[in-house]
Amino acid sequence: MTQHHLAGSGPGAPVPFGRLLTAMVTPLSDDGSLDLDGAARLASYLVDEQANDALVISGTTGESPTTTDEEKAQLLRVVIETVGDRARVVAGVGTNDTRHTIELAAAAEKAGAHGVLVVTPYYNKPPQAGLVRHFTEVADATGLPVMAYDIPHRAGVALTNETLARIAEHERIVAVKDAKGDLAATSWVTSRTDLAFYCGDDALTLPTLAIGGVGLVGTSTHLTGALTKQMIEAYVAGDHAAALALHRRLLPLFTGIFRGPGTILVKAALAVLGLPAGPVRSPLVDATEAELDQLRTDCADAGLELP
Repeated sequence: MTQHHLAGSGPGAPVPFGRLLTAMVTPLSDDGSLDLDGAARLASYLVDEQANDALVISGTTGESPTTTDEEKAQLLRVVIETVGDRARVVAGVGTNDTRHTIELAAAAEKAGAHGVLVVTPYYNKPPQAGLVRHFTEVADATGLPVMAYDIPHRAGVALTNETLARIAEHERIVAVKDAKGDLAATSWVTSRTDLAFYCGDDALTLPTLAIGGVGLVGTSTHLTGALTKQMIEAYVAGDHAAALALHRRLLPLFTGIFRGPGTILVKAALAVLGLPAGPVRSPLVDATEAELDQLRTDCADAGLELP
């Protein structure tokens, strides 16, 4: 490992995509087709009113498993046209097929994306050597900065500390969306690489910052973005008491949004707020009245109103 990669993350570490990113839902029309006008409106809302530095398009929350390659391309183009001059736009391109991921990364680069999010291949459970090859081949094939996405409870396989250290040596693998929930492992990697760690679990944002993380790729941030950004900035500025107070305030939503798949509850909340969302695609199902009532309680507990 080169000396360059022994610097470790921390307050002076690179922040390649800003501090706050939201994994944006994909607005759909009532008939289930893509709502591109809605996507433009929602992207503007997330950047202008919820203080996002960047948006992730076609992540898990964006229903990437059930949108086509063409829909992903259309969505990305519209979001880049709408907010690409004032926020970074990161394209979710990860699949469990290296060739397909490379194709999606090429399309994202052509569309003008500022980076790509690449999830660990799911379901086929590759060994660590296969993960190293997957991420390396994707990074070799694109000119864009790559954020690796480590989410073993969905993918079925985790990126080990050693694997993360190995792929960190690639000049274009610059960041990790860390949804592993293992703060000791994260701490090991942030102390030995200059990967920018973005928390992938809203409730763990503050502890992740404490061990060298740089920010959050959030889900509840469709609703909590502006306050979450304040929390991150307070921590970075050294006002840890203010950061802790905001963490405690927002915790009911940081956790409540994941009572079901986050997509379902975020779309329900956005619809109530009159923002573009629409239905979810099967096999997901739309939120029930009981789930929406619970979400209203979670919002009230966080000091936010959901009508």
